[in-house]
Amino acid sequence: MRLKSLAVLAALALSTAVSGCSTIGGQLFTNNYGAMTDAGYQLPRIPIEKVPARFHRQEVRYDTSEKPGTIIVDTQNKFLYFIEGDGMAVRYGIGVGREGFEWHGTAHIALKREWPTWTPPSQMIRRQPELAKFAGGMEPGLMNPLGARAMYLFNKGGDMGYRLHGSPEWFSIGKAMSSGCIRLMNQDIIDLYDRTSVGAKVIVM
Repeated sequence: MRLKSLAVLAALALSTAVSGCSTIGGQLFTNNYGAMTDAGYQLPRIPIEKVPARFHRQEVRYDTSEKPGTIIVDTQNKFLYFIEGDGMAVRYGIGVGREGFEWHGTAHIALKREWPTWTPPSQMIRRQPELAKFAGGMEPGLMNPLGARAMYLFNKGGDMGYRLHGSPEWFSIGKAMSSGCIRLMNQDIIDLYDRTSVGAKVIVM
């Protein structure tokens, strides 16, 4: 029995070491999903009790050599980490690209926009012709797919076409449903936006 217990503890330790993350000593922000007014828009309360607790915003242990201010996206586990330093990070639940739209790499935040317009790319309009009416851009608002905030990812080749953005579809967090963008609950993207500087490094794994 003792050997079995030691084996279980060793497995747990290895799992934590591989992920680089532990919730020990962190803060849970479950109470930060209420209704709020932002730039004249009335964001509704998120029924956070329907979202798995692991996807609630929380401060966690995260050991990394990346400098504070870096964003690390764990697409497999549907987490985004904002590195704070001293072995700590703020972790957010995210939605990621569906099958065929996954990607990995390094980018940086080139632009930040509050209540952005959304313009579907031509490839998306070909797949979904009903979106042609938004070819000139969809006005900001509660139903805009980019939500309350958007941060635009660029690399050496320029605009990658991917965004870190909010979403009114809180139920999509923890799932692979997007066309490659990384989506967060609106209350979370507002928090992340305020922490993030233009030029910040973004690593998508």
